[in-house]
Amino acid sequence: MRIFSSNIKRMYLFNFLLNMHFVAGVLVPFMTQWGNISFSQIMLLQSFFMISIFALEVPTGAVADYLGRKTSLILSAIVHSLAALVYASYPSFYVFMLGEFLWALGAALLSGADSAMVYDTLKTEGGEIESKSIFGRMQSSMLAAIMISAPMGSMIAATVGLRYSMMMLSLPCFLAAIVGLSLEEPAIFTEKKEKNYLGTIREGFSYFRHHRVLRILAFDSIFIGNLLFMIIWMYQPMLTELKVSIFFFGFVSAGMTLTEIGILNNFARIENFLGSKRRYILFSAILPGMGMILISINSLVPITVILIFIVGGFGLTRVTLYQSYMNKYIDSHNRATVLSTISMISVLVRSVSYPIYGLLIEWSLRNTFLMIGILALAFALISRVREEHLID
Repeated sequence: MRIFSSNIKRMYLFNFLLNMHFVAGVLVPFMTQWGNISFSQIMLLQSFFMISIFALEVPTGAVADYLGRKTSLILSAIVHSLAALVYASYPSFYVFMLGEFLWALGAALLSGADSAMVYDTLKTEGGEIESKSIFGRMQSSMLAAIMISAPMGSMIAATVGLRYSMMMLSLPCFLAAIVGLSLEEPAIFTEKKEKNYLGTIREGFSYFRHHRVLRILAFDSIFIGNLLFMIIWMYQPMLTELKVSIFFFGFVSAGMTLTEIGILNNFARIENFLGSKRRYILFSAILPGMGMILISINSLVPITVILIFIVGGFGLTRVTLYQSYMNKYIDSHNRATVLSTISMISVLVRSVSYPIYGLLIEWSLRNTFLMIGILALAFALISRVREEHLID
């Protein structure tokens, strides 16, 4: 188990460093107060970010399949480091656009390559059955980084300035690139490297298009995930509306990520408690949907914070669970490209919806919480995911 004992641990560290997001708890104030832009402009930037990923997703996935996951991961870390420096350089919408493009390039280089590196490492060692717990731990390492860095970032923002919370991201991303140099390419990948670049892209698209179960799982993950992901952007404006000091924003972010970590490491226990994997999939959409609705009508800070934890904890972990299930249906030599194709569809949905969210939130933050909650419940009830689709 040489690769399993080293490669997987190095990927834990890589993801931990890459997710030391000191600005996570104060991202909206960073943009609105230091950057002097409106919430609608924030959503336009996020739409631009998604469109950029849409343009870059499959080509960079093919880079991971053709040149190697390791190369793609190292490049991703370097680009993320540069993006943080650009974003913190000057408070301008157009400078922020350049920063978002670099974030998109880094995210696209990472997308698919990280999970493909992990899954093919497991497959090389005959450990695919452990993929759900390994992916859960991988996500936990990322969330642990946010949980540690977000309170630090909010304290930095409250004492030194919002700009420095963003600037601090550059160093751990650079360190992640150094860790990436020590990764080993799984043998299962290096044995299947004979396809050309365009052939890799075509096969990835074709694989997804003709796989019915994979499409069902992907679309359920994408559409409900798109709705519930908005808690990341909406909880800080809600805390501002409730007159919570910016000093505590990072601690709320840390509490949300701690809840996610608890759920990520207890998927099997919760599934057993509920009686089936399908029931958990339904529960993990209905509970956050109800949480969004309750946030829209509540004005007490402690209750709102608890609801934020619930929505984030269950809503944001669904993608990791689906990642494990979807990997069971993808061949190793197409894995990075097919996962990038799925990510590309997700970012296209977000690029269209973000400007709409921006307008809705500027019209009424609470009504937007209400509408998102109702839509999440509706999508959960019409889901076509069945128990037999959810293979461990």
